[in-house]
Amino acid sequence: MTINTYQPFVLNRVELRPGLFNDRFNLNRKYLMSLSSDNLLQNFYLEAGLWSPPSQPVGCHWGWESPTSQVRGHFLGHWLSAAARIYACNGDAEIKAKADHIVAELGRCQRENGGEWVGSIPEKYLDWVARGKTVWAPHYTVHKTLMGLFDMASLAGNAQALDIMLKWANWFHRWTSQFTRQQMDDILDTETGGMLEAWANLYGVTHEQNHLDLVYRYDRPRLFDRLLAGEDALTNMHANTTIPEVHGAARAWEVTGDQRWRDIVEAYWRMAVVEREAYCTGGQTCGEIWTPPGELSARLGDKNQEHCTVYNMMRLAEYLLRWSGDVTYADYWERNLYNGILAQQHPQTGMIAYFLPLQPGALKVWGTPTEHFWCCHGTLVQAHTLYAENTYYQHGEDLVVSQYIPSTLTWQEKGNSVRVAQQFDTQTGSTRRPANWVVDMTVTAENPVAFTLKLRLPSWLNGQAHIEVNGVPAPVDAGTPQFASIRRTWQNDRLRITLPKGLSAVALPDEPDTVAFLDGPVVLAGVCDEERLLRGDKAHPETMLAPDNEREWANWIPTYRTRRQEHGLRFKPLYDIRDERYTVYFPVSQ
Repeated sequence: MTINTYQPFVLNRVELRPGLFNDRFNLNRKYLMSLSSDNLLQNFYLEAGLWSPPSQPVGCHWGWESPTSQVRGHFLGHWLSAAARIYACNGDAEIKAKADHIVAELGRCQRENGGEWVGSIPEKYLDWVARGKTVWAPHYTVHKTLMGLFDMASLAGNAQALDIMLKWANWFHRWTSQFTRQQMDDILDTETGGMLEAWANLYGVTHEQNHLDLVYRYDRPRLFDRLLAGEDALTNMHANTTIPEVHGAARAWEVTGDQRWRDIVEAYWRMAVVEREAYCTGGQTCGEIWTPPGELSARLGDKNQEHCTVYNMMRLAEYLLRWSGDVTYADYWERNLYNGILAQQHPQTGMIAYFLPLQPGALKVWGTPTEHFWCCHGTLVQAHTLYAENTYYQHGEDLVVSQYIPSTLTWQEKGNSVRVAQQFDTQTGSTRRPANWVVDMTVTAENPVAFTLKLRLPSWLNGQAHIEVNGVPAPVDAGTPQFASIRRTWQNDRLRITLPKGLSAVALPDEPDTVAFLDGPVVLAGVCDEERLLRGDKAHPETMLAPDNEREWANWIPTYRTRRQEHGLRFKPLYDIRDERYTVYFPVSQ
């Protein structure tokens, strides 16, 4: 059975090149390495009786990682997953050594706990949930550690991590065996995180019946059956409770081939994205819950777009892209990359904004390195390790370029070593700020090799893409409008890909005269502390916005100003907003 239409490359085949994404990757790695291993492990040590801090400990991790928090220890699993992916990308020996040490210490904790349990919280938290006692998401918490262990095993080759996970799985198999289906459904109504995905991942490695049992025990029929029936099971539902559960369905489809799992994933996407619509950023939610379909205007506030939901929906889009080859999912991924992942990481400190407020006069609230450890700290450190993984795919003999991210891909094709490199041309020689993205790409091979290069044509294109191969225009295949497909024999070739962009105005679904402005895929934020009425033609936003302060030495600056308005206003990319107040949506009148 073929699952993936698009096959991702092994991570070490892709290397980031200098630029915005490499900078953010390195900023994230710096934060990961700044955290003390002992502090990352503090709650595991506490549970295993290996930590005896003073009554008022100093220098440890606080916030959600505080020894008094019921989700203490959740962050370490994210840390391990991020470290494993960084190592898999570039062979970073320093972060691998730190991660291996942490895994070894988890093994020590497991032995101290009797040989199976290795959680940062006590087993009785799960028993309390089974009794109906309120506990803050114990399954969510332990899932993060399971996830980190699996990624250390599968991406970083740490055999001990898999051994720890296998022993821990024995505990869960025995514990869940005492419950009926209805009792398990009651238990799983308390946030389960990605437990289903964890067991599907493990079953995909071992193919053991006990692990398949866990897959089906962690099924979520109370949610999944409603989705399959076409019901709106999401409005006012806590969003990030459900997205990881659907990741589990996605992975279960891949390891079992049971069509029901895939049907669940596709039903969820229809309900969460296609039928619900989204903000201009590509994100959704207010106060961590799904908004009613198409009814977004009443929920613009200070708690829009939780970072965890952005990251996890991007992961879901990547599953669907691999299965279907539909680049609608790649467009979704790109929109959320610029206006979620980048916009919610401070470009200097590397810290996270839990939410991305979209109310007028909004202000991003940044976390701290060791005082908060929100759930979004965890998805932050994972999100900035994904760039290489989502840029290139294979489709038979085709090479698919899904994202335009400066990078180099090296792989073997028909016995030849082939290298593809892409880099943005900053077009510094232009007279005015360019109205397009230009990507310079090279394809080199040891010997001539024939394959099709498929280049994504983004949904934001403002005109016909222009592609040259060795200075000669290459026709764009009209039969595949989502791609420019170029079939030839490659060896030492240069491509120049020009992607016209422009200003666009994107309306709120339920307030068509309230719009946000985008420059290509990038949302622009007005630097102001209040709502402003703008006058102009929504169909022609250039009547309202003009380039502003566009050049600084050799660099083009992507900023705008209003034109012919009662009060002047400057706009800049939302991902460049740091500590100033901003507004994204503006009422517009002719």
